[in-house]
Amino acid sequence: MAPHRLRIHCPHCGVRAVEEFAYGEIPATPDALTDADARDVDRGFMHSNHEGPVTERWFHAFGCRRWFTVRRDTRTNEML
Repeated sequence: MAPHRLRIHCPHCGVRAVEEFAYGEIPATPDALTDADARDVDRGFMHSNHEGPVTERWFHAFGCRRWFTVRRDTRTNEML
């Protein structure tokens, strides 16, 4: 049996394989971080990795080369 592959619906190109995309969480940086460099480090590396629905930005690197926002349940990989 072939493994289940995650498919992403690009609003511009339609359904594509997950390997065509790059993604990232949209983090909320703490208000206590006022230094711009510290905020960038926190935004880039301190991910919450929590279980359940998260808001992410996806970039269609091997397609239209556009960004879009999705909500994804990390337990099931279902796009909400």
